[in-house]
Amino acid sequence: MFTIGDFAKHGRVSVRMLRHYDALGLLRPARVDPFTGYRSYEAGQLARLNRVIALKELGFSLDQVGSILAERVGAEELRGMLRLRQAELESAMAAAAARLVQVEARLRTIEEEGSMPADDIVVKSLPPVRLAELTGTAGSYEPQDIGPVIGPLYDELCRRIEAAGVVPTGPGTAYYEDVPGTGSAASTVLVHAGLPVAASVRAEDLGGEVRIVTLPAVERAATVVHRGSMDGVLPTSQALARWIDAHGHRSAGYARELTLACPEDPDQWVTELQEPLAATS
Repeated sequence: MFTIGDFAKHGRVSVRMLRHYDALGLLRPARVDPFTGYRSYEAGQLARLNRVIALKELGFSLDQVGSILAERVGAEELRGMLRLRQAELESAMAAAAARLVQVEARLRTIEEEGSMPADDIVVKSLPPVRLAELTGTAGSYEPQDIGPVIGPLYDELCRRIEAAGVVPTGPGTAYYEDVPGTGSAASTVLVHAGLPVAASVRAEDLGGEVRIVTLPAVERAATVVHRGSMDGVLPTSQALARWIDAHGHRSAGYARELTLACPEDPDQWVTELQEPLAATS
């Protein structure tokens, strides 16, 4: 048998917590000395302690933990509950990390306020491009909403193109538009993920929802190269917006995104933003 102190050490909990569990009836000592009141525990009780702690980590109250243990939850069932909780925590951590990226992007944008890039932005014409594309809808134009939509679209598009033995003729182009029928004030955005293909490639060759479209030429577009993950594109896109305004231009729609380099590490991505400019009067 173990003293309460030794049992607490083996269970990696505090003596105070063990006394609390005793008071609640969650984990009674194996023996209580009738004269001194000292509690003693057996090694086999570590299994119950582990269940109490695990269920607490799952978010159950101690009252709920007692009820669950009374029903004698098996090790496999408890393992499944822990795996579910693990997935929830990992998802929450990923969401928190994504929010942190956006906060850092906003901070960089604030720090760069007042600065005006000169050499990095180029006005040029964009040729028409024939694309095989898949589309999806994002809740907003914010990077944290675009990323989870456009990534799977490109994954599926690349899979279908490879399966069909088609070789893209150039880098991928993503473009955006308001969801039809909702107007420019809508928050939802139609996301197009496209890869350029030869004139001989037909939509039926690729199957499913893949469409073949020709993205029209643009007479003038303000372009800038963004280096790094698109989760951190905000400072680059806002620098482009400041340049457009400072030089008396007007935007004519969402910027296209031309993928110049897309290695496995998103921090090494290179993307050209191409924002169409309205015709001068």
